[in-house]
Amino acid sequence: MARVLFINIGSEGHINPTIGVVQELISRGEEVVYFAIEDFRERIEKTGATVRTVDGQKFIKAFISGGRNNVLERINGLLQTTDIVIPSVLEQIEGEHFDYIIHDSMFGCGRLLAQILKLPAINSCTTFAQTEEAFDKMFEQLSDKIPAETFNEFQRLTEMVKEKYSVEIRSPYEVFCNPASLTIVYTIKEFQPFGEDFDQTYKFVGPSITSRLNQETFDIPAIKGKSPIYISLGTVVNQAIDFYKLCFKAFENTDHSVIMSIGEKVQQSDLGEIPNNFIVKNYVPQTEVLKYTKLFITHGGMNSVHEGLYYGVPLIVIPQSADQPIIAEQVAAIGAGIKLQMQSLTANELREAVNHVLNEPSFHKNVAKVKNSFQKSGGSRQAVDDIFEYKRQKDIQK
Repeated sequence: MARVLFINIGSEGHINPTIGVVQELISRGEEVVYFAIEDFRERIEKTGATVRTVDGQKFIKAFISGGRNNVLERINGLLQTTDIVIPSVLEQIEGEHFDYIIHDSMFGCGRLLAQILKLPAINSCTTFAQTEEAFDKMFEQLSDKIPAETFNEFQRLTEMVKEKYSVEIRSPYEVFCNPASLTIVYTIKEFQPFGEDFDQTYKFVGPSITSRLNQETFDIPAIKGKSPIYISLGTVVNQAIDFYKLCFKAFENTDHSVIMSIGEKVQQSDLGEIPNNFIVKNYVPQTEVLKYTKLFITHGGMNSVHEGLYYGVPLIVIPQSADQPIIAEQVAAIGAGIKLQMQSLTANELREAVNHVLNEPSFHKNVAKVKNSFQKSGGSRQAVDDIFEYKRQKDIQK
């Protein structure tokens, strides 16, 4: 039995794909100590992992303090979190032995901790992967618009990290992507932009999907024969009352059954009268509902898109932020759905888009092809196969 240190101070989309991986690691005899924020304790503990936490509020405050105007400000925000994450982790594991570390690609100072602890490292990438060459090209194109003081702040922060923790940061890429000698990517190469650019240190294992039905009761049998449309804007940017009302207008006088997830921050009473053909919930067990869904209207988060395609559901993607526009473009590129813009969207345009996707055979044909590739790719089992091969190469015998 090897002891695994898992660092993932991230959001829902970064945690969920790792749940199946942790379950699989533990089923094969590994002991996992998983650092996250308190919100995810129960979900992770159910895998059998030992959960330890970092202060989520302090982490977010530090991350946001870097700024949101450009990629280097976000990188500076990640560097601001070092004094939240690193001392907390080191204090809580003092005197313990670990054989290797798995860290998220974007959060939690994973690469830095791997260097501090001198542990073999594996990168858990829940977004699209990025090579250093591609990142540097993108960064160079944007650098003219980044103020000099932002570069100066990056220099100050990297020097601070070196002085405090005796590790050197050589580039913005190292902070933003946390590269390691093995990177597990939770998609297939065919869905990854420029998938042919990645070498054998990147393992494209496909979606790692686990059921979340037990979080809250939902009447699954009631929807089995209805083939509903499912609408969700995810768990982060979902306070979209006007959009939810637009959906009412688009579908209230149609034959469609509609399930709509509105998140925890919007109340049903905020939406006024709910049409009879709608089921509106603050929480929906997405992976279960998608098994019976004929079309998924989504914000385009990687988790949601993967889950929709995994169950063979065509998509209408309405991206909100972050990498969602790129994901939406990939969905359109493979012919599995279409991309719409929230800003100018009307009820009539949304209704016509739904009818187009439902009635055009090519969407269903392409989605079926992706579903087959996703379900054959291996997911969490393949990820752990690759982790164990990495252990063999690194002579981690336990």
